[in-house]
Amino acid sequence: MKTIRNIMVAVFCGLLFTPAVFAGDDKDEGMFSFFKRHKGVEVVSNKTYTENCGECHFAYQPGLLPRRSWQALMTPARLEDHFGENAELEDADRKAILEFLSSHAADDSSYKRSIKIRKSLKEGQTPLRISEVPYIRRKHHELGRREIEDNKDVRFAGNCAACHRKAEKGIYDEDSVSIPNYPDWED
Repeated sequence: MKTIRNIMVAVFCGLLFTPAVFAGDDKDEGMFSFFKRHKGVEVVSNKTYTENCGECHFAYQPGLLPRRSWQALMTPARLEDHFGENAELEDADRKAILEFLSSHAADDSSYKRSIKIRKSLKEGQTPLRISEVPYIRRKHHELGRREIEDNKDVRFAGNCAACHRKAEKGIYDEDSVSIPNYPDWED
């Protein structure tokens, strides 16, 4: 029994001190980075996306939807009628944005909130609005029309940054929520 334990400790230490651990990865730098738990969702890091999509609305983090949703939203036909607006893009920009959204979608994300979003979806479920994601709906179930649609500073459920003060940083924790015009609101 003692020998098995010693072997397991040796294997763990061997894995712990391999060069890959010291090198880090794209999301974290340095030793022990694989132990770090990512909170929220990955921050938007694509200039083409923020310049084109963020011009009209909050540049939603790709980790808020699965890949299939971004693929459906980024078709030329859907962009031509993008929730009542024409959001057509040059094909090169559309493809570059789709590639960014697809490669950073909730499907493969290691970020806590993206994982919860992914787990809340039924197989093949393709929400076209973030507010249609079961996890997001559950987190906002206590909000009514007066806090959202009738609130002149919010107006629609997709206006994340109106209440989530750290949304641009990918942080949607309850302790960073402040609903405009409702200072005493608590969940």
